Amino acid sequence: MKLVSWNVNGLRACVKKGFLEYFRQVDADIFCVQETKLQEGQMELELEGYRQYWNYAERKGYSGTAVFTKFAPLSAGFGFSREEPDREGRLITLEFEKFYLVNAYTPNSRRDLSRLSYRLEWEDRIREYLVELDRRKPVVYCGDLNVAHREIDLKNAKSNVGNSGFTDEEREKMTELLDAGFIDSFRYFYPDKTGAYTWWSYLNKVRERNIGWRIDYFLVSERLKGALVKAEIHSHVMGSDHCPVLLELNL
Repeated sequence: MKLVSWNVNGLRACVKKGFLEYFRQVDADIFCVQETKLQEGQMELELEGYRQYWNYAERKGYSGTAVFTKFAPLSAGFGFSREEPDREGRLITLEFEKFYLVNAYTPNSRRDLSRLSYRLEWEDRIREYLVELDRRKPVVYCGDLNVAHREIDLKNAKSNVGNSGFTDEEREKMTELLDAGFIDSFRYFYPDKTGAYTWWSYLNKVRERNIGWRIDYFLVSERLKGALVKAEIHSHVMGSDHCPVLLELNL
């Protein structure tokens, strides 16, 4: 089973920059996107053979997630619960026979860290949510998680300490999540690999010089360790300030 996750930073713009060509070429069984920046009815994608699940933000041109899957899920959920509206369209959960898929666009704590407290509340909530799902069946958790966990996950670690996405608090929350029974699939295969990034600033020649951050992930339940086949970062794929990440599982 091949899964792909990509923060497209505006799906309409990404489609104009080659999204569909990559989508067809990679031929994923499940394709997750974040930051669609769409409202319902603004765009129709013809993806033959795929079921489409969308979670739109109430605010126009902001956030949003979607999942395109060849397999019919047993159930679909949007946000943490039916009783609690996901006003920013950040979370989609699909239940399949052997696992749960959770696609997330984690809130950014903002440059001035004005949203850090909200972000940390989200981290506690998502960890509790994933652990609860994991009690029922294994979980595949993916998306733009907006944190570089270790110093090797960004180019300039020392100069970014304390900045959004690399605060001690955000990094510790990722550690807590992994300690709760999850594996960072890329680090499982490449524990010490440097220069492996998924996001680059739009500033001049930053991506060309590979001055980036690894903030897009596939995390899986510990008991899926034996099912891990491959994890890749498709940094050659353009169309967004993020690149796609891929996971292959033998399920």
